[in-house]
Amino acid sequence: MTASVFDTLDTPVPDAILGLAAQFRADTRPGRIDLGVGVFRDEAGRTPVMRAVKAAEARLLEQQDSKSYLGLEGDMGFVERMAPIVFGTAHGLGDRLQGLQTAGGTGALRAALDLVARANPKARVWVGLPTWANHRPLILSAGLEVAPMPFFDQASQTVDVGAMLEALSAARPGDAVILQGCCHNPTGAVLEPADWDALATIVADRGLLPIMDLAYQGLGDGLEADAASTRLMAARVPALLIAYSCDKNFGVYRDRVGALWVIGTNAAEAARARAHALAAVRTMWSMPPDHGAAAIRLILEDAALTADWRAELDSMRSRIVEVRRALAAAHPLLAPLGRQTGMFSLLPVDAPVVERLKTAHAIYAVPPGRINVAGLRVDQVETFAQALARAI
Repeated sequence: MTASVFDTLDTPVPDAILGLAAQFRADTRPGRIDLGVGVFRDEAGRTPVMRAVKAAEARLLEQQDSKSYLGLEGDMGFVERMAPIVFGTAHGLGDRLQGLQTAGGTGALRAALDLVARANPKARVWVGLPTWANHRPLILSAGLEVAPMPFFDQASQTVDVGAMLEALSAARPGDAVILQGCCHNPTGAVLEPADWDALATIVADRGLLPIMDLAYQGLGDGLEADAASTRLMAARVPALLIAYSCDKNFGVYRDRVGALWVIGTNAAEAARARAHALAAVRTMWSMPPDHGAAAIRLILEDAALTADWRAELDSMRSRIVEVRRALAAAHPLLAPLGRQTGMFSLLPVDAPVVERLKTAHAIYAVPPGRINVAGLRVDQVETFAQALARAI
C-alpha cells in the first residue's frame, strides 16, 4: 500500500491537561484527587448545573419554537445583556462598543487574534509568562509572532510588574498584548490597581492593542471588582478587544458560551472591526452554538433569576476563598495561596515534585505545579498538604 499524505504529519505534543485527565480516570486508587481539569467543584466534589441555568433551560425547552440559525453574530440579546456586567451600566462607550457571540472564550480569543492579523499581519502578540496553556498555540494559529514577557516568579510567588513594563517598552506600535483581567490562569496572581494603571499608560503611550482575556469574572473578588481592570483599560486606550467566557461563572462549560467585544476610536471603526471579526468566524465555526447563550440571556432578562445567579456565584467564590485560606494555613509553602484569587495557583515546586504527588499520592496537578484550587474539598486540604511535604 502506498504511503498516505498523513504520513508527513509529526506526532503532536500531547495536551498536558487532557492527558492528565485520562490518567486520572484510569487510576483506581481510592482517595485520588484531581487538581488538573479546570472546572469548579462544590464541597461534595460535583460540578453542578447552576440553579438559574436549570430554570432558564426549562423555560427554553418550553418556549423555543425553532432551531434555525441565528446568524454569524449569534444571540445578540445575550451579548447586549452581558455588556453591562462587563463594562458597567453607565459605561458611556456608545457605538464605539460592538460585540458578537463566540464559541466559548477560546473562540473569542481566536477571533480576536485573527482580527489583529487582518489589521497588522506583522504584529507581535505580547503575553506574560507563565500563561494559560492555549495562549501561545492560539497566537501561532493566527499566523502571528509570540513575544514573551516576564510576569510571575514561581519560586517567590510574586508578580514582576517592573519586568512586564520593561518588556513592553520594546513593543512596536500596532503590537498586541494579552492581559488576563482577573483570576490569572495558571498563577492566581493579583495585579494591584497601580499596576493596571501603569500597564494602561504604557499600552496607550506605545500605541499597543490590548486584548483583555476575561474568563473568570465573579470568581475572584466579585463581579464588579473583577471587571475593574477591563473598565480601566476601556477608559484609557483608543482601541481594545475583550475576549469573554461564560463557561466558569455560569457553569456552562460544555455549551461553549463566549463573546468578543471591540472598542474602536469611533463608531465607524468599531463597526468595521466587528465586520472583519464576523468574516473571520465564518471560516471557524460559522454560526455559534445557541443553547447556553439563550439560557444566559433568559437569566439576565429576569430579575429573580439574575439575583439567584449572582447569589450562587458568590457562594462559589466564597468556597474558593475558604479553600485558599485552609491551604495557606496548612503549610508555609502554601501561604501565598491565601493572597491569590480565582480557581488556579502555580505551586512553588518543580515538575519532579508534581510527578511524585501523582505516583506516590494519587494527586494530579499540571506540571510544573498548576492546581485547580476549586478541585479540593476543605476536608482534603490537610491530606494534600501532607502529601506535598513528603513529595518535596
